[in-house]
Amino acid sequence: MTYEEFNAFCRAMPATTYVVQWGNAHVWKVGGKVFAIGGWEKNDGPAFTFKASELYYEILKDKPGFRPAPYMASRGMKWIQQFAECDQGDEQLKYYLSESHRIVASGLTKKKQKELGLQPPD
Repeated sequence: MTYEEFNAFCRAMPATTYVVQWGNAHVWKVGGKVFAIGGWEKNDGPAFTFKASELYYEILKDKPGFRPAPYMASRGMKWIQQFAECDQGDEQLKYYLSESHRIVASGLTKKKQKELGLQPPD
């Protein structure tokens, strides 16, 4: 996946915002909370960082092409970075990005979720 494809995919998810920060990384947020980062890798290859469930964190942390996300995982957060192509290609990464968006959005207050259209109105 290229950064252009990454940005297009994240842009299509509900209630997202985009900012460039942390050394020109492509940072995507939902409700003001980060759910995906494109960049943040020292080499020239693309790297994609996302929040993971406990289960997927345990599965992915030692899988080839994945690692606990620098900085975030060292602080106890369940974030994974894909730094190399994986066997399943872009579809697998899209799934993890969607899950990260869902996890972060579900952590927002119910009021904020409703404001962003992430929950049906009462």
